[in-house]
Amino acid sequence: MSNGPSLSRRSSLVDYISAIPRPRLASLRSRKSTASLRVDPYTPYAVYQQKMFPAILRDADVTQKLLEAILETPGGRRSVSRLARTCTAFKEPALNVLWRDLDSLTPLLGLFPSTILRRARRPGLGLTKPPEKQDWARFLAYAERVRSIAYVESSGNIHPTILPLLDEHKPVQHLLPNLASLTWKVESAASLERCRMFLGPKVEAVVLEVGTRSAKMNDLLEEIASHKGLTAFSFTLHTNLPDDLTETFHDNVALEKVALTAPGALAAKVGKWASALPQLKTFAVDLSARTTTAVEGFFEEISTGSGYSTPSSVGGTDSGVFSSDEFDFSEARKAAVRLTREGPRRGAFAKLNNLTLTGDAANLATFLRHLTSPLTQLDLVMEDPPAAVDWHDVCTIICDHFSDTLQSLRINATSGSRFGELVRATSRGGDAPMRELPLTYLSFLPRLWRLEIDLPESVIFQDRDIVHISRICPNIEVLRLCPFARFPLSGPPPPLTLESIVPLTRDCRRLHTLGLVVNAAELQSDDVYSTRVVCSRSLLRLHVGHSWVKNPLQTAVLLSHLTPHLETLKFFNEKNRAGIVEANAISWQRVAELLPHLQHIRLSERKLQPPPAPYVPPPKADKGVDATVVTVDAAVSAHPEVAEFAVQAEPELVDFGVQMAPETVEVSIDATPIYMEVEIMAAPEMCEQSVDAVPQTDEKGTEPMALAESDTGSEASDEGDHLANAVPSISMFMPSAAMGIANITYRVVHFYTAPFRFVFSFMPTMPTMPLLSRFSTVHASPSNYELKYAPEQEKHALADSEQSSSAAPAAVAHTNGSAHMADINPVCQ
Repeated sequence: MSNGPSLSRRSSLVDYISAIPRPRLASLRSRKSTASLRVDPYTPYAVYQQKMFPAILRDADVTQKLLEAILETPGGRRSVSRLARTCTAFKEPALNVLWRDLDSLTPLLGLFPSTILRRARRPGLGLTKPPEKQDWARFLAYAERVRSIAYVESSGNIHPTILPLLDEHKPVQHLLPNLASLTWKVESAASLERCRMFLGPKVEAVVLEVGTRSAKMNDLLEEIASHKGLTAFSFTLHTNLPDDLTETFHDNVALEKVALTAPGALAAKVGKWASALPQLKTFAVDLSARTTTAVEGFFEEISTGSGYSTPSSVGGTDSGVFSSDEFDFSEARKAAVRLTREGPRRGAFAKLNNLTLTGDAANLATFLRHLTSPLTQLDLVMEDPPAAVDWHDVCTIICDHFSDTLQSLRINATSGSRFGELVRATSRGGDAPMRELPLTYLSFLPRLWRLEIDLPESVIFQDRDIVHISRICPNIEVLRLCPFARFPLSGPPPPLTLESIVPLTRDCRRLHTLGLVVNAAELQSDDVYSTRVVCSRSLLRLHVGHSWVKNPLQTAVLLSHLTPHLETLKFFNEKNRAGIVEANAISWQRVAELLPHLQHIRLSERKLQPPPAPYVPPPKADKGVDATVVTVDAAVSAHPEVAEFAVQAEPELVDFGVQMAPETVEVSIDATPIYMEVEIMAAPEMCEQSVDAVPQTDEKGTEPMALAESDTGSEASDEGDHLANAVPSISMFMPSAAMGIANITYRVVHFYTAPFRFVFSFMPTMPTMPLLSRFSTVHASPSNYELKYAPEQEKHALADSEQSSSAAPAAVAHTNGSAHMADINPVCQ
């Protein structure tokens, strides 16, 4: 970028200082000539040195302002350092200004002795050994002057081993005792812990940017929050915010600047905490990659002035007395707030005057809709290009809510949009697409003095936009409309021309800085030269960037007429800059060379013109006016006029008949049952099982019982009985209990079958009952009762069985305790 030859006719700072009146000192020759007249001819040199002090050095604040102004000029740091080395009076103030703000640790590391530095000219490469106590002397002396310092790990200018050495061998707890502002941007958790040695007791502002979340981050945040004088806090995290962030900083009510850039920054509790800070004046939040509902959720718990605490509010939960028995509709009411977009939260962020938002235009409009704060500065970092509807909403909301207070409006592009432009500029991807950004959506902004727009794609502005800005912003001082935009020669030229800035030079009498891309083509009309109303007395700096130009002389003449007091004309002329057209750069260089001479001629001609006629005020005369109030009594007779009015109202009757015939519908239903044949295959499951029924036997020996012989008479009479008794009965081999059960069973069966046997007795051909006969043969001999009442045939059968059993006693086989094997059929066939 080239500034061209200096167009300034103002006295420089050096001339201003030299013009300060100083006490005139007599020359050495005059002092020698008058030496004989003095009593004490010797005067110390310190006296002359004190007399040579500029008057500006008598006020420390003015001296500091002067040094700060020198520091901001190109090469200002070198100039201030030279002042500190050459002038004792400037030493302390100059050193304080030089070491007050540091953007790196490198200057402090250079204070160590060169014997422990790996390379003295590059102290950031590391130390050869740990510093000892005497090596810290210069470091600590200059550390007291540091008020602000920044460390960016990604820059790579500090070796990773330096911070652990400083932390382990530091002679004091805090290396920078007077530090007020700390900027710490790291990626690793180990480097994050090293910032503790810089958190002195006087820290008021902390800018913390961390790549990954560490386990000790909460402890570090608690240490930062312990500084009760903390007024500014900026936190950038690539992962979610800590859950207890709002609780950690709950007591830091002195915060004036807060910036949050991390997922979770739009949580409802974060919004409630930020809105409750009483001294908050600057707030920055990132809305990128978030939905509109998430942005609305930021204001859900902000109840100040929103009516949430009243029963009739949409967001309220209390419905009056005895409301504990009612259903809680809080969630439904919050959803209704999001859908209906109820008005802004009046009272939230009461003192907020500086706001920075990042995201797409829709989220920006949603966030701004909820604010009524007296914003004076608004910075919007939005995605480019924005949607037409969203851009219209943003402009409308800004003018409706902040038109009375807004002083500065800056619109920039996000890093994602910038990256796309960078890729296209450094490769053969072609020229970036260009779109129009209408400014006619803005309305009256009487206090706006700065308007800056810098977008990569939305770079086209029309003449109507310039006219509109000159009308709605009469107090504009700085106006930049994409001054870095490039219009390739293969495409259309810039739509704005030098004649387009005429409304700005005519109506904006405070405009001193203007930046835009124009097409300095041939003038369509010379009417602009016919009046001096279009000449701007205030415009001092003009930045035309990649503007087109055809005739350098005509362009210089027009600029000398529109901006006769212009001091700086900037344009791009670097050959290694992407998009540079060498022909345009050469032409603008020619314009910069011609313009000072043309301005001098223009101003000289205006001085030769006759001065305008002096203003003659109209004649005045003193005159008295009798201001006595004349009062008059007046009465008004008010008699109402009464009129009778009658209306005959006869209703009109109409006969109306309606024939109502119900409609009938016949419906038949087929009620035939549905039959279904189902076959089931029932195959019984067969199971074979065998049972071993062999009883356990035991062999025992018995002695024969000897029978006593009786007399012959008795033997003859009892011969039959003896034979019968000689055969052992079955009861001998059966237990008494089992024999009793069998006898009882038999008698029960016999008793209950008596009626049947009685009936069967009248049938001559009735067969005998084998069961009874079987029982009779097995168990016992028939009794007298049975023989008496049994039928004849059964009687004979019973008698025969009794005789056979008694006649053949020897047929009964006795096994003497042994058992016979019996065949038993299986249970299941």
